[in-house]
Amino acid sequence: MHLVRQEETIRIISARPATTEERKIYEHDRRLKKRFEKPRPMTSISIRMPEDVLDSLKEVSTALGFSGYQPLIRFYIGQSLRKDLARIEGDPVAIMADSLRRHGVADAVIEEAVAEATKG
Repeated sequence: MHLVRQEETIRIISARPATTEERKIYEHDRRLKKRFEKPRPMTSISIRMPEDVLDSLKEVSTALGFSGYQPLIRFYIGQSLRKDLARIEGDPVAIMADSLRRHGVADAVIEEAVAEATKG
C-alpha cells in the first residue's frame, strides 16, 4: 500500500506483493496519467495506404476543421484505441469518457473532468 502525498512523493504504508487486480489498476493509472502529459512525446511512423484514402482524409480533415490529415488520423486512432482499451480493461472512467464523446462533449472538457476525478 502507498499514499501519494505530493505530485512525486510516495509514502510506503505497507509492503506486500500486489494482487493481480491491484497491478491492473496501477498499470491503468500509469497509462492514464501518461495520456494527460502536456506536451505528449511524439514519434514518427511510416504507413502505407491507398492514394484515394489519403485524398479522402485530406478532404475530410479540411471539412472538419483539422489542421491537416495527420491530426485527423491521430484523432481516428485515438478514438478507436480508447474504446478498445476501455472494453479490454473494463474501465468505467474510460467507458464514460467514450460515451460523453459520442454525445458531443469536447475532449478538453472530458480530459479536465477525468484528471479532476482521478486526482483523488
